[in-house]
Amino acid sequence: MKDHIFNIHDVVLLMTAAECILLAIFQSVLPAKNKASSILLTIFLLSVAVSATCVLMLWNNDVRFFALFDHTLLPYFLTTSLLLKGSALYLYVRAITQDSFALDSKKLGHFIPIAVGIVWLAAFHIDTRALIWFRDPSTPLITKLAVNFIWAGVKVVPLAYVIAAVLKVRKYVSQLENQYSNFSPTEPGWLSILTYGFLCSWALTLIVHIAAEFADPSIADTFGLTDNYVGFILINALFTYSVVYAHQLLATKPEVIKEEKTDEKVTSQAIEKVQTGMEVQKLYLKHNLNIEEFSKRIELPIKDVSAVINKHYGTNFFEFMNKYRVEEAKRLLLDESCAEMTVLDILLQAGFNSKSAFHRFFNRLVGVSPTEFRKQAQKV
Repeated sequence: MKDHIFNIHDVVLLMTAAECILLAIFQSVLPAKNKASSILLTIFLLSVAVSATCVLMLWNNDVRFFALFDHTLLPYFLTTSLLLKGSALYLYVRAITQDSFALDSKKLGHFIPIAVGIVWLAAFHIDTRALIWFRDPSTPLITKLAVNFIWAGVKVVPLAYVIAAVLKVRKYVSQLENQYSNFSPTEPGWLSILTYGFLCSWALTLIVHIAAEFADPSIADTFGLTDNYVGFILINALFTYSVVYAHQLLATKPEVIKEEKTDEKVTSQAIEKVQTGMEVQKLYLKHNLNIEEFSKRIELPIKDVSAVINKHYGTNFFEFMNKYRVEEAKRLLLDESCAEMTVLDILLQAGFNSKSAFHRFFNRLVGVSPTEFRKQAQKV
């Protein structure tokens, strides 16, 4: 019988590369939140496809392209793709969450690690054999150090970028709470899970690299194979997210929620305008109210609105609005003339546009469900 060219682990790498290419093609014809996000997701998918192919060629002697690529160019393609995937993922997260994001010249700085990697490979004449056998006792010390630097770099740089992506998502949720009175937690929630997933996966690749230095090779191989499977799952999850949820994310304006200086005072006039907007104009009854529209309605700059809500009331825009909505809902639940109204009718009239958000806030602030609150009131 003929020997098998691929084992199951090689097949996973092949499937990852093939699927990423297909998804990149599919992505190019799908409607996107903006063109930049579509381009960045395509770059990310293609970088994963190239890296998976190069890893397969690196460790499977039966997979070959042509001599120049196999022996000389492969390290350059592998290094570039591994370094590129981190910045592409980070910028993609920014593109789908940040208002007016653009791929401009300022983003060129993210190519610096790639340029350093390419120069490093050329300076030390690192070829495919050196990448594989750098731990061999016969390998010169300078080559060992140079190759180890490259391997460490392609693990650490993407990990640093995915940490930045995780922090960006956390900041994004905070920005939503400062700028919107209503938003769905589903889309940012899944984005957070995805970024944490890539964080765990790419942290695992660094652990594999370290384990290979000090632990039994079989342990490092097990970790590395596990990472291949996890990566395949995450790629599918990211693409599904981009199709189903990404376009529903609300964009935020980073400049709106900048922290005010601690020595700046909130004026009584600003406080009065915010109170008038809430208690007289009852702007909280508007379902999709955001801080920009609120500031226009009360004729007060956004930074002053933020200062009043954050400093004077000690909360954010999201919490501030929904506390008023809960009070309005309580009033309606107690009003005998509204006895025929359902809880759904009441939450909509109170300014909520999400049943789950209404119940979450009501239970937290009142201590009982809206239905139980109404029943208790009727017994009195």
